[in-house]
Amino acid sequence: MQRRYAWRIVLLLLKPICMYSKTSKKKAFLAGAWDTLPLIVAAVPFGIIYGALAVAGGLSEAITMAMSLLVFAGSSQFIVVTLVAAMAAAPVIVLTVFIVNLRHMLYSASLMKTMQHYPQWVRVPLAFWLTDETFAVVNNRLALRANDKNFVWYYFGSALAMYSNWALCSWIGMRMGQQVPDLSSWGLEVAMVVAFVGIVVPSLHKPSHWVCAAVAAVSAVLTRDWPHQTGLLASGLFAIAAGMLFDRDAQEEPENV
Repeated sequence: MQRRYAWRIVLLLLKPICMYSKTSKKKAFLAGAWDTLPLIVAAVPFGIIYGALAVAGGLSEAITMAMSLLVFAGSSQFIVVTLVAAMAAAPVIVLTVFIVNLRHMLYSASLMKTMQHYPQWVRVPLAFWLTDETFAVVNNRLALRANDKNFVWYYFGSALAMYSNWALCSWIGMRMGQQVPDLSSWGLEVAMVVAFVGIVVPSLHKPSHWVCAAVAAVSAVLTRDWPHQTGLLASGLFAIAAGMLFDRDAQEEPENV
């Protein structure tokens, strides 16, 4: 019964894709999935570890898969598993996940100008599928092709590929976690860090970008021990503020000369 409801939810989310599959946007859709492939490969061990930890932490297989299908946020799902194992209260879990996911508001704000012309039934599933990985890919696409008419299909391709991979790897992790002892201690999550470095560094073109990256790196180290990964959110805010201030000073400097 639980699996039946899970599949209904998946089919509902896939409805926009099915409606658009009859158009000539297949090339952009496949390009989005292809460009996301390096991050998909990097997310494989991350998803497997999540599935293994969730089951080992006492969550049922149904709840473990429901989080991957309905929450679809790796860092938040890891936090939930940790807090559940620590027997934290439900309001604490909800508030912590909300704070950690606030960074997605920044992602959404940067894409708002591009997405505001599309109908709501297109924007809703894309908003749900907006992850760190997909944002990195689609944002790079916009930087290269600002007026891409097929952007939404590219977005769909990236998002659906990432979503399918995360669900599959979560399921594999549940199975492997019962067969392979101490799977979470293998350090497989380093693949995701390496992949993001490869995505971010080539995108640093302006001096303000490098300032933003440097501040984020230093702040991430200094706030590493903050509880529930709140240092990640703080580092992002510090980096954005530093980049904006640097850009403003750079624009005002010629006027003062």
